[in-house]
Amino acid sequence: MAVEYDVVVIGGGSGGLVVAGVAAALKAKVALVERDRLGGDCLWYGCVPSKSLIHASRVAYEVKHASRFGIHCNDNKIDFAKAIGHVQSAIAAIEPHDSPQRFESLGAEVIFGSGEFVDPHTFVVNNRRLSARSFVIATGSRPAIPSIPGLQAAGYITNEEVFEITDRPDTLGIIGGGPIGCELGQAFARLGSQVTIISSSDRLLPKEDPEAAAVVQQQLISEGIRVLTKTRVERVEVVNGQKYLITENEKIAVDQILVATGRNPNVESLNLAAAGVELQQKDAAGYNQQGNQKGIRVNAKLQTTNPRIYACGDVIGGYQFTHVASHEANVIIRNALFLPILKVDYRVIPWATFTDPELARVGLTEAEARQRYGNNIDVIIQEYADVDRAQAEAATQGFAKIITKRNGEILGAHIVGAAAGELIHEIVLAMSHNLKISALGGIHIYPTLAEVVSKAAFARTQEKYEKNHTLQGLLEKMFRLLRSL
Repeated sequence: MAVEYDVVVIGGGSGGLVVAGVAAALKAKVALVERDRLGGDCLWYGCVPSKSLIHASRVAYEVKHASRFGIHCNDNKIDFAKAIGHVQSAIAAIEPHDSPQRFESLGAEVIFGSGEFVDPHTFVVNNRRLSARSFVIATGSRPAIPSIPGLQAAGYITNEEVFEITDRPDTLGIIGGGPIGCELGQAFARLGSQVTIISSSDRLLPKEDPEAAAVVQQQLISEGIRVLTKTRVERVEVVNGQKYLITENEKIAVDQILVATGRNPNVESLNLAAAGVELQQKDAAGYNQQGNQKGIRVNAKLQTTNPRIYACGDVIGGYQFTHVASHEANVIIRNALFLPILKVDYRVIPWATFTDPELARVGLTEAEARQRYGNNIDVIIQEYADVDRAQAEAATQGFAKIITKRNGEILGAHIVGAAAGELIHEIVLAMSHNLKISALGGIHIYPTLAEVVSKAAFARTQEKYEKNHTLQGLLEKMFRLLRSL
């Protein structure tokens, strides 16, 4: 049966744009369907605005604490509206790269509107029936809102509204202690809000290495952020216009509530059943362990239960990061346009939380490595305080932790400290090419923060030598002999 397109991409976020752009550049006939704006969460509600606000807040923090370097600033006034203006300027500067005009110039047809599958081979949008050799679902996700009595009536914001407010809340209550809650909590605190972060877990950033997460948590506390762990908001009340978060033990007054409790996939409007596309296996309530709805079920080739339909990014759950969506999209391009033989590789997936200090990781945690390999691992920790550049910049907080097998194979790494999100990539490259930790000990520019990685590699070599008493004995005898000649 003849079809109109080579591929129809549903969703104009990170994953969908990569598929549409590359496929069009390869001269495939492409339709890109988006219900709102191209760019997805990353451009409008996520990566770009959050990092812009974080940068503004970091400047405010440095100015406030400049006296430690002998620099005194008399006027430490914060214009919150201008800080948000910087966020919007950053979005505007990047938006043309994701504009409809750019993708149309590449040869893709951009269609705005909401649509649905009507059968396994057809997607309908704006009363148009689109048929294709392959379809790609990349509709992303949205904030998951917990069922807390009174929350809806009181009103709240998520990452989808937070970058549009121009009046800084004097008091901000954040429900959720993951990356979004920590990043935005610190940013708002540095810009003048009194912030309380409420986490149901026993610590902030529960998916991260506990020692690394503890460094971030302690920094937030030191900046005046109130952190409540093992705590749930049982209900929300509004009394005389004042919002209150009610926990088991107290009543917390706040001007604004930010909900940061995970994500749900955008699948409801697609009529997936008509296309033969199934969601992941659900528990009785239809939710995963984090309390969020599950995404579309895919195999290692990123095919759904309808092999002509692929899916990537947040809509399939798993690693919900822009760079992972792009990674998955690159697999889909080759499978959907040519032959479906390529499998996605999640062995080396890095990510970072952009608090200050930053926290970056790749691979296994120490606990995961011990569970999988027992005592056949080495754990190397290099403190920032022992790196000269860190001392020069008064950025001594944090460490690099690298977990290896006894043979030097790198299993995972965790860096908490200045520029951790940049420094992790050297280890990512080594892991991607199956290099051992010794490869990280090569020459590094002095003085740079990157020495935290090379010093960790050298520390492992030194430790191995110190434990090898046989080698030490042989070397001692050899040098004695050489001196006698």
